[in-house]
Order: sequence, then C-alpha cells, then structure tokens
Amino acid sequence: MAEAVRACPDAERWVWRSTAETYRKLLAAGVRVERCYDVEAAEALLIGHEEGQSGQPRSLAAAWARLHRLPVPDDPPVRGAETQPSLFEPGPVPLPPGVDEFTALLAVYAGQLERTERAGHPGRMRLLLAAESAGMLVAAEMRRSGLPWRADVHRELLDELLGERYPGGLEPRRMAELAEEVSRAFGEGVRVRPDLPGEIVKAFAGAGIALRSTRKWELQEVRHPAVAPLLEYKSLYRLHTAHGWAWLQQWVHGGRFRPEYLPGGTVSGRWTTNGGGALQIPKVVRRAVVADPGWRLVVADAEQMEPRVLAAVSRDRGLMEVAGSGRDLYADLAARAFGGDRAQAKLGLLGAIYGQTSGDALKHMADLRRRYPDAVEYVDVAARAGEEGRLVRTWLGRTCPPASVAPPDEAGLPQEEAPAYGSTAGARARGRFTRNFVVQGSAADWALLMLAALRRSLAPLRAELVFFQHDEVIVHAPAEEAATVAGAVAEAAELAGRVAFGETPVRFPFSTAVVECYADAK
Repeated sequence: MAEAVRACPDAERWVWRSTAETYRKLLAAGVRVERCYDVEAAEALLIGHEEGQSGQPRSLAAAWARLHRLPVPDDPPVRGAETQPSLFEPGPVPLPPGVDEFTALLAVYAGQLERTERAGHPGRMRLLLAAESAGMLVAAEMRRSGLPWRADVHRELLDELLGERYPGGLEPRRMAELAEEVSRAFGEGVRVRPDLPGEIVKAFAGAGIALRSTRKWELQEVRHPAVAPLLEYKSLYRLHTAHGWAWLQQWVHGGRFRPEYLPGGTVSGRWTTNGGGALQIPKVVRRAVVADPGWRLVVADAEQMEPRVLAAVSRDRGLMEVAGSGRDLYADLAARAFGGDRAQAKLGLLGAIYGQTSGDALKHMADLRRRYPDAVEYVDVAARAGEEGRLVRTWLGRTCPPASVAPPDEAGLPQEEAPAYGSTAGARARGRFTRNFVVQGSAADWALLMLAALRRSLAPLRAELVFFQHDEVIVHAPAEEAATVAGAVAEAAELAGRVAFGETPVRFPFSTAVVECYADAK
C-alpha cells in the first residue's frame, strides 16, 4: 500500500477499508495521504441514516453481505486499551471464499455512493462522509505525533499532591492521611473507606444525615467535619486512579502521550478514546503538557459553539444576527433580551438547547420563544420527534436512533438513572436528548470540517495537530509559526461554517492562546 501511494501522489482520494488500520501503517512508512474515503466509517453513517441503527457491524465483510443480502457477520470485539497492539489481536472479518478484498472494496464503495444519493439531502450526506473520513486521518496523525508530555513534571506534581508512594499498592501518603481524618470525623472507633460510597452513606446516616449519593454538589450542602477531607480525598483519588503513576507509565513514552482516538465514538459524533482519558485532562495535570524547546502550543477554544450552531441550523434571523455580531454572544443576547444580565442570557439559551424546563427556565424559554421563535421551534421539533420515537438527524445527516434501539448510555443517561423507554418518563428523557442532539451533533459535524480545513492549512508547515476535544484544538508549532497557526485556526473555523451551513451571518470565533505550557492557556 505504501508503495502504491508513493507511485500515485496526485490521487484525488484513496478508498480503503479502515483508516485506523491502513493509515497507521502508511504513517509508519513516512507516507502522508491528503484525502481518503473510509468504507467502514461510511457504512456506520449510512446504516444509521437508512435504518436508524446504531452500533451495527460496519466491516467491509458486513457491508459486502448487506449489498448481496447475505447474513451479516459480527464485527470483531474492540481491542482493549494497550500501549501496543496485542500479538493476538484479531484481524479483519474475512470475506466469503472466492471474494478478494479489492473486488469487495470496489463493489461496496459503488454501493455506498448509490445509497448516499438516495439520502434525503445527498449533498449534505456526501459532505458528512468526507468529513468523517477526514477526521479519521486527523485522529491517526495525532496519535502518531503525540501530545508533548513532560513525565518529570508529571511525577513532581504527583509527589506534591499525593505524597510518597507506599509499597504493595497501598494508598499514597496524603490520601491515607485524609482517609484517617474522614474516619476520625465520625467518632472514635469508626473506620470508613472514602472510596466506597456505600460506607460513606452509612457513616453519614449514623450521624443523622441522609445522603442520596456522594456526589460533590450534594456533599457541599452538608455541614459536617468529614466533608472537607472527604472532598479533598475524592479529588486526589480521581487523580491517582485516572492520571497517577500507573497511567504515566502506561501512556507516556518518549516525551509524548499517544492515545487512540475514535472519531464518531458517540451517537452525536463526538470523539472518544480507547483508554488513556485523553479527552478529560484535568487542569492540574495540564502542567505536564509542555511544548518542546523552541516550540509553542497554540491552544484554541471555540466560543459558544453550540448556540452559534443552533443559529445556523435554525436559520432564525434574530439569533443569526446575534451570532454574527463578532461580540460575546451571551453578552449581546443579554443586551437584547435579558436586561443586560449575561448569566441569565446564557442560562436561558443553554436551557433551550438542553431542555431545562423547571424553575426560571420556563420564564427564559418564554422570552426566547418570543424573540427567537425559529430557533426554539427547531429544538422543540427535535424533542417531539424523540419523544415519539422517530429518527432525528443533524444538519448533515448523522442520525440518532429511536429509543427502541438506543441503550441508556447512548441516550445520554447513566444506566442507573435511565427510565424505561416505554414509559412517559423515558419518552421525555429521549426528547431532552434529541433536543440537544440536533445541535451538539451538528456542532460535531462542523468541528470535523474545521479540522479538515486546518489540517490542509498546516500541511506546508512543521506544525502538527496534537489534540482535539469537542470545541478545543491544540497545535504544536515552532515558535516562528505560532502566529500563522493561530490565523489558520480562525480561517478554518469560518470556512467550516460556510461549507457546513451555507452563507449565513453566523461567525465561529476562537479564543486562541500561544503558550509553552497547556496549563497557562485561559
């Protein structure tokens, strides 16, 4: 494959089974591909669009079987998070005897092109498939480049916050001290393990305090001497288990953190990772993300991305005007509809998107509905469709499956809190999710186009994309290229807005910081 790519450097687009599998080998051989079409990624999106199915087999063999109305083979199990692939990692799902991969690839690709043209908005679906494939290229390249990571700085902060480690897997010194303090707060002879919620609830019950959970917000409302050390313990426990010494040893090598990114890992299109927690790097740990000598981190955050996307997809004239002013969207909205109160404007608009319908949210919704009727109606329609079990799609065509085929975690609800989907409560929960899905999912689609445009702009430079999560991107660049990169981010955002949503007044600004350490970015 590498030799074929080198022989045809001007190919318009490479079609292959899986970017994660194929492009990783090409990058290792020093080959960079400009554009590709990922058959497996396309199959997942097309199955979702046509049948409202999520998580169905997406392999080349599965696509071939669907094309010929044969039994569809299951996909292999997802490989667990490892620093390196296992020697016994399963290969691709085999094709039927007598069918070679090249023949199957051509047939499936042609079939997918025909299916794309049958979509409700074929132009948008073509764009979505191209964007998803571009995201696959970005993910592979980011894993290859890695996020700069100073292991020595990480160890220093662990020693500072957790104290020295004890042999035999015992808790670090500071956590052990806090555990002892929590126990003493409940009285002489009481032993409580702060990492066990059941013991914490029982201990507070013994003190006459009824807790429904041990979540931070609930504990903060309790007046008891155990609360302060317990909250500190919980914070350090998360650090120790998620980004402690074991994590550092497993994930950081050669000054780089290289997680395996999974574009489209959620129903809404947001990315996930196969281990490593790359999309949830705590602020304190960001002290270890340091640029190489002579280089900088260009950290860019999209400003109020989802409200701007709502303006673009709903075509609400009033909200598009606010989102196109070039100013702080919430402050501008407050001046127009909330008496200058930015906090209330933010609460009201996000409440409309996320379906908050109690307390002051009702008043905010009434204000928004009167001033921005098309925007509120857009999410209301999505909510009603979700409640009724119908398919809901993003602007480009990514599909949210109906409740009957969506497990609670994919509906945006924890398993233990998700009501039965046949119930009225389940329908309402589904409606809240689909209300947000049409905005959040369209934002995820826009972000893919932004990444594709930025990747193309960075191609002539030494700068590298090294991190992406939802509305934030980090580029590792030589100091002399930092200003150029910052400009490229802004241009990519505006281009993505035009390509995704057409010519609208809506702007998609980024707050950009050029820093040596990720923790210094505001």
